[in-house]
Amino acid sequence: MTLNRSITNALLAIALSFGLAAAVSAQVKPNIKDIGSVPPASVIYIGNSFFYYNNSMHGHVGNMVSEGFKGHKYRGSSVTISGSGFDWHDVDSYFRPKGIGKYSFVENNRVVFNPPGDKLFEVAVMMDCSQCPIHPTLKEVFTEYAKKHSDTVRKHGAVPVFFMSWAYQDAPEMTQGLADAYTVAGNANQALVIPAGLAFARSIAQRPELNLYVADKRHPSPAGTYLAAATTYAALFKKSPVGLKYNAGLTPEVAAHLQQVAWDTVQQYFGR
Repeated sequence: MTLNRSITNALLAIALSFGLAAAVSAQVKPNIKDIGSVPPASVIYIGNSFFYYNNSMHGHVGNMVSEGFKGHKYRGSSVTISGSGFDWHDVDSYFRPKGIGKYSFVENNRVVFNPPGDKLFEVAVMMDCSQCPIHPTLKEVFTEYAKKHSDTVRKHGAVPVFFMSWAYQDAPEMTQGLADAYTVAGNANQALVIPAGLAFARSIAQRPELNLYVADKRHPSPAGTYLAAATTYAALFKKSPVGLKYNAGLTPEVAAHLQQVAWDTVQQYFGR
């Protein structure tokens, strides 16, 4: 009887263990898989140097949109603070009337004032500092401000989106922690998550000789920024970047690889 009870208890423990693992696995799958069927016309990118390196990621996304969506009206703006976390940004102020997005420069350096009745931004893409979501001291701040900023963005009639950053080159173990933290926050706030960090890991696994980092092993090389932009394009616009001619000065072969990695990562992450 004792032996049977021991076996039963052991089997129950195994079953509970599998159940817990399944629950955790389910928790870190994204619930939000798109921002709607209409491509956004205006996006604000709120973050830090991971965004502004290499002439700013938002510009590369804009070039991809110009090619991939011919004739689509699109405006991107970037608001970054070096080293910043979520709590450094006054997101409410970024939506103030006659502020950011008031005018744009077009061909021949001509300035165009955007119609005052237009929505300033339809989408806000936000990232925390590179290790804040998994830092023992700062991860609670990440959770707090993920909600605060999502609420603020929605108050202004825009859609909040989180940008999942990548692991440091010498700390690849960061990848899963960041992926889980951003996905959990996305689910908690009904926000789309751009899986850039997972795209970095996929590219490194496939082509470790292609360096996605600069010398500090944290910030993106031109190839890293291009991959982040392609992943953002694929996730936000639900369209494959594969085949785009825009390559940000990279060789066509490298750009093609990064385009494919971005698309494969997005498809797998969202289970499409």
